[in-house]
Amino acid sequence: MDDPGFLSSARVAILGLGLMGGSLALALKGKCAGLVGADPQPYARRLAMEGEVVERVSADPAEILPEADVVILAAPVQAIIDLIDKLPALHPGRAIVLDLGSTKRQILHAMGGLPERFDPIGGHPMCGKEKSSLAQAEATLFQGTPFAFIPLDRTSSKARVLADELARAVGALPLWLEAGVHDRWTAATSHLPYLAASALAICTPPEARPLIGPGFRGTARLAASSPVMMLDILATNRENILASLENYRGQLDILRDLLEREDFSALQILLAKGAGRYEDLLNPKANQGEAWT
Repeated sequence: MDDPGFLSSARVAILGLGLMGGSLALALKGKCAGLVGADPQPYARRLAMEGEVVERVSADPAEILPEADVVILAAPVQAIIDLIDKLPALHPGRAIVLDLGSTKRQILHAMGGLPERFDPIGGHPMCGKEKSSLAQAEATLFQGTPFAFIPLDRTSSKARVLADELARAVGALPLWLEAGVHDRWTAATSHLPYLAASALAICTPPEARPLIGPGFRGTARLAASSPVMMLDILATNRENILASLENYRGQLDILRDLLEREDFSALQILLAKGAGRYEDLLNPKANQGEAWT
């Protein structure tokens, strides 16, 4: 890339064509100079070509990476770390490297070990579905959602500009964070909800199935997420998730105690506090702080 951040001149390679990588490819079509992909799964590669998700697809990243000056790692967290370790042998030239992993501390640590010819930056689009295959991919998946970027000390202004431009090109809202802040926040807003949904699904008796309605479906839907993918996330953000779980358990203990004591007046006050906090958390105006760009 000769012009920093000039997305239309970029040749982009996406490693991993599942929900996130596939949706990003669909959203970037026509907005960059070239778009290729790699995936180890034959089904994903066939679907990518049949749906014209990318211009060319391969099982071997080494076949497509030499022509790319932007490399996007769209795989589970541990797979991203493995790809970062292999990248110097797979790509002989210079490239901006962006990942889409759900946790950042370990990924950025691995990125820090890349040769200087690579320009790394961490990323995490805050969107998705409980089903993670390419068949679920949508070009509109990122629209109106936060796209977190976590720079390293070595990340150039060129990579920062490109990342910002990429987010806006797919309709997302760029949000610049530090890795520790990102992992602490996502523990509360993403990883804890998954565990809560899993616990709810497990403790719901099968005989209650006839009375399952939208409330249960909306609350427990995250339990359908890939256990393999989520295990990577839980393992790489363990301490923050444990802290969020402890806070959540504390709130559940208070609710149980009030209900046991039949203190319905105090219970109503606490439930009203929860309703108010929910409205506040989802208020777009409250999210306009220094971290937003």
